[in-house]
Amino acid sequence: MSNSRTVSRTAAEFARSNGPGEYHAPWWLPGGHSQTIYARTLGRRYSVSYRRERWETPDGDFIDFDWLDETSEARKLLILFHGLEGCSGSHYALSLLAEFHRSGWRAVVAHFRGCTGEPNRLARSYHSGDSREIDWILRRLKDANPQARIYAVGVSLGGNMLLKWLGEEGAAAAAPIERAVAVSAPLDLVAAAGVLDAGLNRLIYTSHFLRYLRPKALGKITAHGLAIDTQALRGCSTFRQFDDLFTAPVHGFKDALDYWRRSSSKPWLKEIQLPTLLINARNDPFLPAYALPQPDEVSPAVSLEFPAAGGHVGFVTGGFPGCLNWLPNRVLSFFDENRLGYPR
Repeated sequence: MSNSRTVSRTAAEFARSNGPGEYHAPWWLPGGHSQTIYARTLGRRYSVSYRRERWETPDGDFIDFDWLDETSEARKLLILFHGLEGCSGSHYALSLLAEFHRSGWRAVVAHFRGCTGEPNRLARSYHSGDSREIDWILRRLKDANPQARIYAVGVSLGGNMLLKWLGEEGAAAAAPIERAVAVSAPLDLVAAAGVLDAGLNRLIYTSHFLRYLRPKALGKITAHGLAIDTQALRGCSTFRQFDDLFTAPVHGFKDALDYWRRSSSKPWLKEIQLPTLLINARNDPFLPAYALPQPDEVSPAVSLEFPAAGGHVGFVTGGFPGCLNWLPNRVLSFFDENRLGYPR
């Protein structure tokens, strides 16, 4: 096992030196907030046509998958796990899948429960630590595509879920997938909630997410007769309040703090044995830089890339109005066996 870990680290270092290079934000887009918010406007520049497929889950619910309209028999398959209240139309999904499609890959976006505009059937929804859902999706995807080499990308919340699964599974993660990348993952959910629930972040980001999360939760309370205070839920203005009232009790946690601690992927990074790349900007408004892992907090299979700028899934490059090409190319360079010297 030690030999395979050494090869993984060497391959990742090779990718860093021969891929698209270290990220540098354009001069005209300074600061983590502007980089985060502006990147969302660039999604419309990427044209992707999807085919939707629905899977029934073992517990009687459903999950929707959006596939590229692709007739190729390409053996490489990308699966993308989106962020909180994200979907296949999110800017990072569009730019990633457009570039992978151009490169001849098959690709699919796995939507978490209730994230395609139709409420899921059960009282439960999705949450930051639901690594068992990741496990079921990846293993079923591999069963359905046994000849494919599957690679996984998790963004934000989806990145935290993917990393937690990688750590829990250890060597067994290599059964369904080849490599993984996590982008802007809130690795330490206590630290992430702390900055999101305070000051300007609370006004910009937390209020935005709660505009979507509150109505969904209220609908579930009504549909399933949940014993949750609807008046308090309507009035909540922080993630701590929302997770205390809804996320934690519905998904089996004592309270918000218990949920965050048990769902954070950071403690699992030392257990990862699959080649994995973490990309987090140090000016990400969703996670303070002090919470980023140090090299001695991750396994040799994990490569860390923490550029000074980029915001939260921002990574805009080029002259105005800019583009989102850096991240897809960085991910491709990490996944490309030919560039890394791996056999096909």
